[in-house]
Amino acid sequence: MPLPRPPFDPELEMARRTLLAGVPSSITPDMVQASRSRVAGSAVPIERLIAGRPIGVRHAEARGLATEPDVTLSVLRRHDAPQGAPVVYFMHGGGFLFGDRFSQIELVLDWIERLGVVVVTVEYRLAPENPHPAPIEDCYAGLLWTEQNAREIGGNPDFLVVAGVSGGGGLAAGLALLARDRGGPQLAGQLLMCPMLDDRNNSVSAQQFTGVGMWDQVSNATAWAALLGSEQGTDSVSPYAAPARATDLSGLPGAFVDCGSTETFRDEDVDYATRLWGAGVQAELHVWPGAFHGFDTFLPGAALSVDARRARESWLRRLITG
Repeated sequence: MPLPRPPFDPELEMARRTLLAGVPSSITPDMVQASRSRVAGSAVPIERLIAGRPIGVRHAEARGLATEPDVTLSVLRRHDAPQGAPVVYFMHGGGFLFGDRFSQIELVLDWIERLGVVVVTVEYRLAPENPHPAPIEDCYAGLLWTEQNAREIGGNPDFLVVAGVSGGGGLAAGLALLARDRGGPQLAGQLLMCPMLDDRNNSVSAQQFTGVGMWDQVSNATAWAALLGSEQGTDSVSPYAAPARATDLSGLPGAFVDCGSTETFRDEDVDYATRLWGAGVQAELHVWPGAFHGFDTFLPGAALSVDARRARESWLRRLITG
């Protein structure tokens, strides 16, 4: 018998039933390639996204760690931004399975324009062709490049914030753990938008929204299996892959964490914020009532989406101004 679940926000639900009617709730392994094609086919070129904005883009290559391949990065900066601007290092979503470094980039363009931050976005390798630790090591290599080249791109190497959405939010959280444990770079904050944190995929919220909404328990199982293979759900899973597995959250930078009340990741995200507080780390948590996964990307004009974007920007502004 299905578990009872809180209702979707009426505005979001109406749009979900119409505008997003063709987007599947469940993604199985045989659907990954088609989903990649769908995501790639709907992508808007970065040049179009920044057209008319005072924002420029340049591309760079970071040396891969050890025997790993080089990593492609793109740097977005306001034309008149002062030198020494805060730097946001961004990881896109897509459940580790699809997307590229410009996926969901519209979530951060306002930060560049209104807050003057420099954004560096990373092209990490995707599963299942490149399972853990490939994605997180790519992100770490890019973070090292960002710190080392911060002044050259107009940024401040002493003010680095990691940010990510969905699977990229999980990578951002994992990157904060990895940077702590490897002794740097020092991070000023972590901005985790509906992050994907727990491979066990057994929370109440995961069960409530199986077959319903966006990115359900089935999709989640597909993605974690692609990233972790046979280790998924075992005691061998690395906290850098699934940050919910970390037993020590002390010494991490302050965090912003948000999610929807009607999405798979709700309970693991709330638990992670709670555990950050328990470890003495400052965290700001928002659970948007009736919001499904990715609501603010799919429907940016909805009232809840506007509120969510405003809250993230406000947190980042306060972090910058101290």
